[in-house]
Amino acid sequence: ALLSTYSYLCRDMGRLLSIDYGRKRCGIAVTDPMRIVANGLTTVATHQLVDFIVRYTSTEQVDAIIVGKPTTMRGEPSESMRYITAGITHLQRTLPDIPVEFWDERFTSVLAHRSMLDSGMKKSARRDKGTVDEISATIILNDYLQSRTIRESHEKQP
Repeated sequence: ALLSTYSYLCRDMGRLLSIDYGRKRCGIAVTDPMRIVANGLTTVATHQLVDFIVRYTSTEQVDAIIVGKPTTMRGEPSESMRYITAGITHLQRTLPDIPVEFWDERFTSVLAHRSMLDSGMKKSARRDKGTVDEISATIILNDYLQSRTIRESHEKQP
């Protein structure tokens, strides 16, 4: 009965997908259908990102894509936004029905490394940059979810 209730509640909700966009590879994370929990999905080569997301969205409903926006300490876009913008523009042209939102990703790599240390991950596994990218995408999505929850709770207050 609980599973059927969960399925009923999720029937019209799609997942949120986040991307930690890099020159060589992109970390990807997704929420559960209820958008409660974000989990790392995978890391893909940047040149394969659009094809991967097209395949993923053909089997899973995705309502929005959240992209990590690298910013300087002053809050200005970093130099890497040039290649990120080009890649994400291609993604938006390919999947025009899925909205894309940029989200501040400052410190996500540092937090990803700390998370790996705190979890007891072996040194050899911590060197895997793909794992760092996937964890970073998960942190971006969790930050986005937390911010949305806080924003919605403030909107409900009189």
